[in-house]
Amino acid sequence: MDIPMSGRMAFYMRPEGIRFWRGIRCCAVLLFLAAVMVASRAQTPQERGPGSEPTPEPAVPSILAAFDTYEVVGMGEAHGDKDQDDFILSLIRNPAFLEKVNDIAVECGNSLYQPILDRYIAGEDVRFSEVQKVWRNTTQIMCSWSGFFEQFFPLMRAINQRLPPGKRLRVLAADPPIDWDQIKDYGDHSKFDREASMASVMEKEVLSKHRKALMLFGELHLMHGQEKSAWPSAVSIYERDYPNLTFVISDLGSFDRDLPTLSSGRFATWPFPSLARTKGSWLGALDLWHFYPRQVSIGKDCDVHEVELPQSMHKPMEGLFDAFLYLGPQDLRLREQVPADIALDMGYRMEQRRREALPKPPGPATEAFRKSDQEIVNSAEDPFYVIPKEMTKDVMKGAVQSCLDRKNRSNAPQ
Repeated sequence: MDIPMSGRMAFYMRPEGIRFWRGIRCCAVLLFLAAVMVASRAQTPQERGPGSEPTPEPAVPSILAAFDTYEVVGMGEAHGDKDQDDFILSLIRNPAFLEKVNDIAVECGNSLYQPILDRYIAGEDVRFSEVQKVWRNTTQIMCSWSGFFEQFFPLMRAINQRLPPGKRLRVLAADPPIDWDQIKDYGDHSKFDREASMASVMEKEVLSKHRKALMLFGELHLMHGQEKSAWPSAVSIYERDYPNLTFVISDLGSFDRDLPTLSSGRFATWPFPSLARTKGSWLGALDLWHFYPRQVSIGKDCDVHEVELPQSMHKPMEGLFDAFLYLGPQDLRLREQVPADIALDMGYRMEQRRREALPKPPGPATEAFRKSDQEIVNSAEDPFYVIPKEMTKDVMKGAVQSCLDRKNRSNAPQ
């Protein structure tokens, strides 16, 4: 089983969380389903493609204006970037946003629990421990550790309680309906087709009803032009029947990082948050590899090797995304911290250990918890969202060790 890994994957590898990744989908498919965006190398000031200078526009008014032309606006979330998550939380509290949008579709939502989510978001009496299953019981470990979603769902409930019934927003859970009580082997969770599930939710609940929706999915789920790929994105799947209705926003990955001074960057004079259209600009003319790293996988023997991406991704960014979101100097972006309510929830952490140990019972937890608790404390010293320029063996050593640990436990007698 190959485990595709990428730069943002490092930010999913929080205490205990890292061990979940070793069971994920074979080949490179889950990489795109996990939807990560990073850069393979920093850019020099002289490096640019053909085209005009990108023009920064105020981000919030530009996104709101996009809903006048498009039915769906998609952007990334909850992948370790605190600045982007904070921007989203600010956007959805904007009264003008609430006037334009009907639904918010999320990657980190188990569609099995959509009825519970509907009742909770509508303000009905639902225990928080019940609705937490929506984002804690998905196929993705990064959802389970997400401080963004721990805030997002209660915020949406509070917003709706202050809106008239006809103006209230619906939150759509787009992850496949996995039932962890029925999963007998951890690897079975990777058999679900996440892209098809996301596309189906968007088609049935948004596009066929001509509603307006914000899609909060990792960027690689959102790419245009992947309909003929062996690994089509969710957006490209539904665009076969609903073309030209979705405006997709990407962040800048690691572009313009590792600069000697803040004034030496390409975007030093840009206000932030800003949105810059990709089409016709030199920034949009750059190919994918200026923003994404070469992908690597962990094989069944826990070896690291490079993965070749589909030819459909070998194109300029303007063929994949409609705009870039700039949130300030790239080198000063902050990393999301582990939420205390998750770190202190021993029952939930034991459940995580049970899942990742399937089909066998989990090993002793005391030492594992003590180590992960210390890692959480130590993480406060370095709060910056630093993306590796390339996925070296040194960067991957934690994931490789986790793979080896799982392999050893699997071979141990019960």
